[in-house]
Amino acid sequence: MIRITKLTDYGVLILTRMAGDYAPGRMHNARDLAGDIQVPLPMVSKTLKALVRGGLLESERGTHGGYYLVTDPESITILEIIRVLEGEIALTECVDGATPQCCIESSCNTREHWHRISAVVRDALGGITLKDMTGETLACNCSGQARSTERCGCTVLSTETLPRTVISEILPEK
Repeated sequence: MIRITKLTDYGVLILTRMAGDYAPGRMHNARDLAGDIQVPLPMVSKTLKALVRGGLLESERGTHGGYYLVTDPESITILEIIRVLEGEIALTECVDGATPQCCIESSCNTREHWHRISAVVRDALGGITLKDMTGETLACNCSGQARSTERCGCTVLSTETLPRTVISEILPEK
């Protein structure tokens, strides 16, 4: 299963909260953020420090200190947040470049496809900004197809919310 870490999940949550009332230099303290998003203060503090190290936030000490976004929410993408907190996105080891050479690389016929798939995922995440995350929650896209005894957990993104480049990769023209 492909899944982001809790640190990244909380990072997106914190940054989305900060983006919700963005103004240049607007300070947020860790205690208030923890209360707002219902995440334990130690985890919020750890996440804030990582976001400062990654250059997405700045911090100031003092009685009126806190953390603030270094740029407007329209300039920060989910891809950038994931890269700061987890590193480069690659669905397989051969795609991330960390492994010098895979033991089956010479006979692998799927490597280029994994490169393409990883690129589509990066494009999708790069097309969603913090500003987008502060908008309305996406509605169910299953069109009521769930049976009455099933609970619909549909959170599929509609084609209106995905960048065109991603749509063309996922749904090639006929």
